[in-house]
Amino acid sequence: MSAATDLGFANRQLGDIAAALPGATAVFRRRKLDFCCGGAVLLADAVAPDALPAIEAELAALAPGAPDVPEETGALIDHIIARYHEVHRAQVPELIRLARRVEAVHRDHPDAPRGLADLLTRIEWEMGDHMQKEEQGLFPMLRVGHGPAMAMELMRDEHDDHGARLRELEAITHGHEPPEDACNSWRALYAGTAQFAEDLTQHIHLENNVLFPRFGA
Repeated sequence: MSAATDLGFANRQLGDIAAALPGATAVFRRRKLDFCCGGAVLLADAVAPDALPAIEAELAALAPGAPDVPEETGALIDHIIARYHEVHRAQVPELIRLARRVEAVHRDHPDAPRGLADLLTRIEWEMGDHMQKEEQGLFPMLRVGHGPAMAMELMRDEHDDHGARLRELEAITHGHEPPEDACNSWRALYAGTAQFAEDLTQHIHLENNVLFPRFGA
């Protein structure tokens, strides 16, 4: 029996694997598997049958161990706020500024990211509202051991909305790949949107697959 079979990757949810196996998130991102909003899907159902053995082999090669996240709930919440909430609040306004500049300067370019600044502005508003609800409402309850199921389900639904925005972002930016003749601002913009997308994906994963399950959600 293989190591992959021993660990039962095929019949485990993507979110569970990502939460339990350090390095799995990089494998999933590389293969464009949604382990945050789509974390409840079994690995075997998320990939083509002929691709499954290779992915299981990659996962089996990772050293099993505890996830690199704080074990204590209050410390995990502090980590989420400092590493993701505050970072997003700094990231998105700068991306909006860059997007408006690129859209204006390169408006005649066939690959110009038309509508990107408006999309980022919507993301900024939606995420600001979402993070405020977590920081002022849900997180204080979780810190004292109370996990309201309806509140966590609402946050999961909003995470799904964030996932939809990330798909829109990827489409407008052509997978965050600037054209060959892109200026430095355009390249900086797409490097920033790629980092933001990666950060938000990991952010949602930590809440959906690590924090909320501690309260039965």
